[in-house]
Amino acid sequence: MTLKLALTGSIGMGKSTVAAMFVDAGIPLFDADAEVRRLQSDGGPLVEAIGARFPAVMVNGVIDRDRLGAEVLGNRDALAALEVIVHPAVLTARARFVEAHHGAQALLFDIPLLFETHGESAFDILIVVSATDVIQRKRVLARAGMNRDKFTAIMARQMPNEEKRQRADFVVDTSGSLDETRAEVMRILACLGLPTGR
Repeated sequence: MTLKLALTGSIGMGKSTVAAMFVDAGIPLFDADAEVRRLQSDGGPLVEAIGARFPAVMVNGVIDRDRLGAEVLGNRDALAALEVIVHPAVLTARARFVEAHHGAQALLFDIPLLFETHGESAFDILIVVSATDVIQRKRVLARAGMNRDKFTAIMARQMPNEEKRQRADFVVDTSGSLDETRAEVMRILACLGLPTGR
């Protein structure tokens, strides 16, 4: 049986870095955010449906992701309408990923809003990536196009970090060095009886 590992955590906690460490150890990765970007990209399968629901986000037939983000951030109804379009397509892609890796010892699913969307029951192991509030804030505000108001609005959508930590089977703290983070990932793999390298 394939072990399904869910990787989650709030914005700026270091999920992508930790996911890459699991991939380096040979665990196939399904990146939910990357899949959403693919579905919404030029010529993607969701462009028409999103454009019909949110015409103001379209620029020359292409979804402007910044405009789409501004449209739904802090707007529950607009966000819910977008999720109705996006979530089923992501779930279909996830099922295809599982099928494509049939027989693998383990699969990793990077899902930023796992708890917020009540999706945790689909996985065997829940791994939360965490860091101090100070480090999180510094990382996020250093991103291009980010500001304090946007950061506050994003955080309002996300479950508090401490609650995520309490729900986790494992917590990876990325407040330290990359070597320290990698050692935590290796400990998790070893604890689950999975290979720690290719």
